[in-house]
Amino acid sequence: MSDEPYARPPDVSGAFAPRPAEPPYTPPPPTVSPEERAVFGRPPAAGPFAPMPGERIAARHVPPQPVPQLLSEAFGAAPGSAGGFDPAPGSRIAPAGRAPESPWWKPDAPRDPWRDPSAPYWLGSGAIFHQGTPAQLDPDLDHEVDPDDTPVPVDADEEELQTGSAPGRRGRLGLSALMLVLVAALVAGALGGGAGYWLANRADSVLHRDNVSLAQVDKPANRPPGSVAEIAKRVGPAVVSIAVTTSTAYAVGSGVVIDKHGYVLTNNHVVADAAKGTDASIVVTFSDEAQAKAQIVGRDPISDLAVLQVPSEQLTVASLGDSDALAVGDPVIAIGSPLGLEGTVTAGIVSALGRAVHVFSDDGSSDAYLNAVQTDAAINPGNSGGALVDAAGAVVGINSAGRFSVTDSSGQQTPVSGIGYAIPINYARDIAGQLIKSGSAVHGSLDAQGRSVTDGNREGAYLEQVAPGGAAAKAGLANGDVIVVADGHAIVSYDQLVVIVQQHKPGDKVAVTYFHKGAKKTTTITLGSA
Repeated sequence: MSDEPYARPPDVSGAFAPRPAEPPYTPPPPTVSPEERAVFGRPPAAGPFAPMPGERIAARHVPPQPVPQLLSEAFGAAPGSAGGFDPAPGSRIAPAGRAPESPWWKPDAPRDPWRDPSAPYWLGSGAIFHQGTPAQLDPDLDHEVDPDDTPVPVDADEEELQTGSAPGRRGRLGLSALMLVLVAALVAGALGGGAGYWLANRADSVLHRDNVSLAQVDKPANRPPGSVAEIAKRVGPAVVSIAVTTSTAYAVGSGVVIDKHGYVLTNNHVVADAAKGTDASIVVTFSDEAQAKAQIVGRDPISDLAVLQVPSEQLTVASLGDSDALAVGDPVIAIGSPLGLEGTVTAGIVSALGRAVHVFSDDGSSDAYLNAVQTDAAINPGNSGGALVDAAGAVVGINSAGRFSVTDSSGQQTPVSGIGYAIPINYARDIAGQLIKSGSAVHGSLDAQGRSVTDGNREGAYLEQVAPGGAAAKAGLANGDVIVVADGHAIVSYDQLVVIVQQHKPGDKVAVTYFHKGAKKTTTITLGSA
């Protein structure tokens, strides 16, 4: 294609001239429909709008409105005045009284009885003019006035004689009158003091007596055997308070003396901090306020139990009962040191048995699965490790935890009460024996981890991770299997499965029913060691 249409003109040797500037583009005004004009347009008879937006409105005088007659009479000038307010607002009002007449006195100052000789008060000797001429005084004051209106001050001796004999004149008290007044005041004071002293003694004799004999009941309180008071008195000395002190923490729990050699059973989470460092100390306080240092004999985090030892002199040993004989509704009392309050007793009943509870803490000091005795006896922080006692005075559980609130799906916490958990004493007795013998305890294990699941109709324990070569794996279980029956018990949660397994020893056999990829199967697991 030829380039001639786009070639440089023959007479142009330099660059092309710049393109001429185009005027700015102004869009046309929008089209207004007849309907919009009819609604928002100017009325037919209206002139131009005034003012335009942003235009300043011109000032115009608006004549004042007439004042109503009622307001004019109420707030206007006083009748007979020259017009307007009298005096004008803001002006100084002239003094209405007679001006002071002392030659050194300010013309507009009020009368001062200390310095103004014209003041109608006597606070001492009258003012004496040393120079100048005193002004005209009233005839009712203590000064004489000459017929020609020349004031004459009264002589000092003459003033002492003027004691009010003439009407309208004020006199001064003489020395004799002053002494009479003083004697009268002393006599009145003495009489008043004597009367007050007599009245005070009289009132005191009415309110207080030294021969009062208060009534007293001769018959002592009736505390039959099995009452809470009788049980607390008998078992209380066997429950101790445990204080654990470290360089960074201080905690208080409870414990139960279970052997005459000074062994004290408590919760592991009570003494867990003391086992972490060498600077910790454990002090046990007995019911008679005697104290002794304790040493850790053994701990078992799986059961949340621990055993301490204290000096064995003059110990009260608790009687351990049979937790398998408990029934829902049996009366029980909890003894411990909630909030550090030693020897606190709370009463309740057994609310449930075999309650699978997972007890854990954020710091890891407590992570245990309990086959707990549930009770409504108040169990608060500090009760941990204390005794749950039946009506016969036997320890049937070790208080371990309490439920104080529940959290819903939105994170809102709702407080709850009357839910406490204790470790059954039969299970705790076995763990304590192992700790005293060897310092540790052994438990059966599936060698698997899981969680609770439900399909809406059935519950079970879902195995999330099965350890290769472990007890569950050797029995044919795999990740994703759901155990629904173990050791003859229907499994409704993973917590319940763990509790059942921990009741057995390593090597025990446990029959389980489970689902594997939708197929129902049965097998026997030989438990491992935990």
